Amino acid sequence: MKTFSEKLLELRRREGLSQEQLADRLGVTRQSVSKWESGAAAPELSKLVALSELFSVSVDYLVKDRLENPERPTEAPPPSTAKLEEQIEEISRFFRAWTWESKATLFGLPLISICLSFHPHMLRSRKTARGIIAIGNIAVGVVALGGLSVGIFSIGAFSVGALALGALAFGLAALGPVAAGLLAFGPVALGLWYAGGVAALGGKIAVGVAAVGETAVGYDAAGKHVLLWGSGLTQPEVEAFLLEHHPSLWKPLLKLLAVFGANIK
Repeated sequence: MKTFSEKLLELRRREGLSQEQLADRLGVTRQSVSKWESGAAAPELSKLVALSELFSVSVDYLVKDRLENPERPTEAPPPSTAKLEEQIEEISRFFRAWTWESKATLFGLPLISICLSFHPHMLRSRKTARGIIAIGNIAVGVVALGGLSVGIFSIGAFSVGALALGALAFGLAALGPVAAGLLAFGPVALGLWYAGGVAALGGKIAVGVAAVGETAVGYDAAGKHVLLWGSGLTQPEVEAFLLEHHPSLWKPLLKLLAVFGANIK
């Protein structure tokens, strides 16, 4: 007598479907199909009906162990074919998205959410990691790390956040090869208020090789108040110049901009 799990495995192989393909047709996860075939879980009634329609067998055949023969004859795949399928199934697992979420939650979100894959098809599937801490090809969270990351603290190839670090970074404070925000630092820095970099454009202060801002420090600088590098500048000289025109500038930010100004080369 065959159990439901044995019948399901046989029917799936008869149709030449992988667990992933069967799961996609039923709108469930591959893990669900794997549990059905191992006998660890059983599908709900709606999924049983869908299986019967997909494989052209009755629900009775699927659920009643005493019924051995489906409505149409089947042939078990040759042992070599079955073995090859198992090998392909095993190899393909390395290319699927690896997902994990912590059971602990905060504000309805998992504390940690991970969804990673390096397979091109999965990169295009737009599966997203969402959690307090999110890690994935696409990550959204309080702390987000990924190819595309959005969060209060965001790190990624393309990042958006209050504090953003990435190849393309956009945020209140942004750091990266191309950075834009209220405060921006990078080779190309666009700061609504402050900017530091090779090419820096800042609304209030810009420091860089080429700098444009209300107050600008650089080799080539343009603005209302300008301090040119000339033969060199020291950090105290840059600090004094910035304080002269922005006396209420936050001290840590003053130090940071002064370091940029004294080390433009």
